[in-house]
Amino acid sequence: MSTDAIQALLDLSHDLGGDRLRMAILGEGNTSLRLDAETFAVKASGSNLASLRPTDLTTCRFDRLLPLLDAPAATDAEIDGVLFASRVSEADKKPSIEALFHAYLLTLPGVQCVGHVHAIAVNQILCSPRAREFAERRACPDEVVMCGVESVFVPYAEPGLGLAQSIRREVQAFVRRTSRAPKVILLQNHGVIAVGPSAKAVLGTLLMSEKAAEIFVGAATLGGPVFLTAEQCQRIAGRPDEHYRQKMLGL
Repeated sequence: MSTDAIQALLDLSHDLGGDRLRMAILGEGNTSLRLDAETFAVKASGSNLASLRPTDLTTCRFDRLLPLLDAPAATDAEIDGVLFASRVSEADKKPSIEALFHAYLLTLPGVQCVGHVHAIAVNQILCSPRAREFAERRACPDEVVMCGVESVFVPYAEPGLGLAQSIRREVQAFVRRTSRAPKVILLQNHGVIAVGPSAKAVLGTLLMSEKAAEIFVGAATLGGPVFLTAEQCQRIAGRPDEHYRQKMLGL
């Protein structure tokens, strides 16, 4: 593992798990970073983002995990066996069960880093009847810039293989429908995932997702959010000055 790459992943993890942001507590959430064409680093099962150390990261092989996504079903024991077998080193800890969806998302064009948390404001919405509306609409220009014109929405699925397969299915449908790569994936009754070219980009997207959620919840108490139109979102997403700003922000 590159020292700089691992430090970037650790810094992201500490930010997401720290008391200041309150996006994850205890063993919640996970992060990952693509290392090369064959491997990626992911948080080990049971580790704490706030105190994550290099020994709490496990290096996994894509070719051991990705085939499992095509399995019609698998027992818990079979999934555990694949997770352990995916480790580059047997000295590494067991990877998080959610390494399955990290493996898939890290194969998407331009994605080098993935962050998943159970942010409070976002989950207030994802545990409500307005979850899909929050995924599909935008209220502020900066939300479009940082999070895209809309987010992928994944109906509730049990964490593990079922969730990873649902994420792949919904991401593929999103790309076919919008001709855009996703930045944010919202998991009903669960949490939020951000994908990007760097740990910095993932952190910025998650921060904006939580800000957008706080605005949405607040606006809902005052009669409901006033959303930007689809045309306004497309215009913001296509402006050259916003593309330049995204480049400067590392998005």
